[in-house]
Amino acid sequence: MEKKKWYSSIPHPVVMLFGILILITLLSHFIPAGAYDRVEVDGRQMVEPGSYHQIDPTPLSFLDMFRAIPGGFSSAILIIFVVLSSGIMFGVLEKTGMIENAVGTFVKKMGFERRMLLVVIMTYLFGALGVFVGYENNIAMIPIAAIASLALGGDLMLAAGIAVGGVTVGFGLSPVNPYTVGTGHALAEMPMFSGWLLRSVLCFVALSALAYVNVRYFRKILKNPEKSLSIGLDTKGFQLSKPLDTYGMTGKDWLMLIIFVGGLVVMLYGVFTHGWYLTEISAMFIIISIVAALAARMSGTEIGETVLSSVAVVAPGAFMVGLATSIKVAMEMGNISDTIAFNLAETLRDLPTYASAVSMSLAQCGINFLIPSGSGQALATLPIMIPLGDVLGLTRQTTILAFQIGDGVTNLFNPTLGGLIAMLAMCRISFDRWLRFIMPVVGVILIVSWLFLLFSVSIDWGPF
Repeated sequence: MEKKKWYSSIPHPVVMLFGILILITLLSHFIPAGAYDRVEVDGRQMVEPGSYHQIDPTPLSFLDMFRAIPGGFSSAILIIFVVLSSGIMFGVLEKTGMIENAVGTFVKKMGFERRMLLVVIMTYLFGALGVFVGYENNIAMIPIAAIASLALGGDLMLAAGIAVGGVTVGFGLSPVNPYTVGTGHALAEMPMFSGWLLRSVLCFVALSALAYVNVRYFRKILKNPEKSLSIGLDTKGFQLSKPLDTYGMTGKDWLMLIIFVGGLVVMLYGVFTHGWYLTEISAMFIIISIVAALAARMSGTEIGETVLSSVAVVAPGAFMVGLATSIKVAMEMGNISDTIAFNLAETLRDLPTYASAVSMSLAQCGINFLIPSGSGQALATLPIMIPLGDVLGLTRQTTILAFQIGDGVTNLFNPTLGGLIAMLAMCRISFDRWLRFIMPVVGVILIVSWLFLLFSVSIDWGPF
């Protein structure tokens, strides 16, 4: 009898998330409710070290468990609408033919025989978007990788490996991530983005490992298409409709491309200079959609049908974002997040220096499932971990690196991270299939990251 693979037991993503919600409900009856006092710093709530105390129990009832679900959708509404608006924008641009013609022309110019090199280049390119642009800001770029992957002879999982994997690794291990490294350095009173060289090398090595896995997977499915993890997935709207050598850019295509790129430039300008976030990003996606539709002279009926069909495609992903966020809401209702963070920190106190660094990273891995927001996790845990690291003999630079590894690498398989679920939805990849592809990559990147972490301990890395 053939031995069952580990992934054959992975439940459907909806079942998985609801199972986690049930687990949180049960844990709220056994884990004492507790809280840290919080102080406001620059308009944001930060944990006050040493202030943990138990509070009156707030176990979730049967009804509370289900109340957390609409609460999750309410809490995640901005991310949900980013998914919908980016889906609409892509649907309109796809309807004009610009994206297909642009990708087809690009692959034609680069040469089909260089497709392995193109996979590597695209992995680094999406990684750079994660490093310098952000996370949710890149949701609209994901479908481009899907079209490029299919044009090269790959599948939707390869597209997810290139785009979702690249953005997530780049963002999670970015040497200039303002949400994790920036917040951490501010809390530790260190020079902003100091230690960038070591972090840059780590980020590059992690992206190189991902690029290798992407190429290896590509070669495997080219040799044996039955090995594809995307069998049965709908590729409508992603596949090239004509032979590669017939592609070229028309004047209309260039106009659509200018509208698209121009809109993204305005969006990024707003993000970096005016603090725009999800609401403004969604608004820009809608504006790009409208301008592109009018410039392409689409009729009112065409626009309406395109909008609704595009929403239908991304609606499952939007639903998953809301369901994933309900887990965070349930944790808050049960008041057990701070208790878990406090006890994890306490277990590190008696460990040797090297073991404490890796264990601190592991603790952050666990906390990331409870607090998927990078800046939120930094504000909740680093005020505890930084003085604890001082006691353990770790430099503050090493403590922040341990935090960044724990937060950033686990983002690759965190079912409660709305941005990850949203990006996978844009590639039409379900979470269970994604786990089958990404978990070996996670293992490699974690081992590499911990080696860098141990090296930082050995050289007593950082100004203090």
